Amino acid sequence: MAVVNEGALKKMLKQYKYRDLTVREITNVISQYKDLKPVMDAYVFNDGSTRDLMSLTGTVPVSYRGNIYNIPVCLWLLDTYPYNPPICFVKPTSAMMIKTGKHIDANGKIYLPYLHEWKHPQSDLYGLIQVMIVVFGEEPPVFSRPTTQAPYQAFQAAGPPNPSYMPGMPAVSSYGPNPNPGGYPAYQYQGGNSYPATAGPAHYPSQPPVSTVGQSRDGTIGEDTIRASLISAVSDKLRWRMKEEMDRAQAELDALKRTEEDLKKGHQKLEEMVSRLDQEVTEVDRNIELLKRKDEELSEALEKMENQSENNDIDDVIVPTAPLYKQILNLYAEENAIEDTIFYLGEALRRGVIDLEVFLKHVRLLSRKQFQLRALMQKARKTAGLSDLY
Repeated sequence: MAVVNEGALKKMLKQYKYRDLTVREITNVISQYKDLKPVMDAYVFNDGSTRDLMSLTGTVPVSYRGNIYNIPVCLWLLDTYPYNPPICFVKPTSAMMIKTGKHIDANGKIYLPYLHEWKHPQSDLYGLIQVMIVVFGEEPPVFSRPTTQAPYQAFQAAGPPNPSYMPGMPAVSSYGPNPNPGGYPAYQYQGGNSYPATAGPAHYPSQPPVSTVGQSRDGTIGEDTIRASLISAVSDKLRWRMKEEMDRAQAELDALKRTEEDLKKGHQKLEEMVSRLDQEVTEVDRNIELLKRKDEELSEALEKMENQSENNDIDDVIVPTAPLYKQILNLYAEENAIEDTIFYLGEALRRGVIDLEVFLKHVRLLSRKQFQLRALMQKARKTAGLSDLY
């Protein structure tokens, strides 16, 4: 088929709410399954309303008993896709008949748990087609239409057997192809060479037509036929029930295994956390002991210094290591003393203890001396290799 580019798809899906997501999934699917092609057509709902929707129409390869069969399908995408599941149908050709079952009804509509439990983004078109391939590989949805006529041709005016007596057979007429079912638009699928005539080897699992053995000439059905049909129906139902139970049990077993793995991982994480907590508790206890010893040492040193400070003179405690440093210390102390003297002279002037003339005289003398002290201290610090103080 011709490759459909994303631009053309976006133009076709202009009314879709999530167009980009839909285009991305369609592109991915048609790149994997070349026989599927996007078609924009009118879909007829059960209430009779119609809407233009995108469909993927074509065939998907299914492996059945060692052979590959191309099953014709049609996947309708709602305008709310991918947050709503597609509506899927099997589209048999004129040489095929629908085989009804728990996944296919008489109209060809497909029912799958994957569709029932659809949830974006865990569910997508590619995964749906893969599930279809697996399910159809176990239960083919179509079979070759029989070409032989049933016996007692002259008495068929009474009608075919009631399909309700044949639960294992599809509810279709034996007088021609299955009419177009309601719920989706008519589509003439071109079978091509993928579906050879039934005169050669059948490409689909064959199923014999409804047998009329045991049917009388007045159109009634014999007891043997009814008994065989009932046994077949019960067997099919039991097989489906058994398979459902096995699938459910397998799903529960898988869930329990995943839960067991999660619990094991959680148990391992808890053990690692407990081990780390034990190491941290040990480290904290060690630090507490260390802090207690340091606290005791500091308390002893503080008590010793308090006892010694009562008899110590501050001038005797601070002893410079060199005469130059002693000179710098004395100059710094004298300069700060002058600074304090000037401050208190200002306070005395503010309170009226001294007059302005006395204040200015003393400040002038102290400032001159302070300048000399600072110049000498700068020179001494430079000689000692210290940074400038001012």
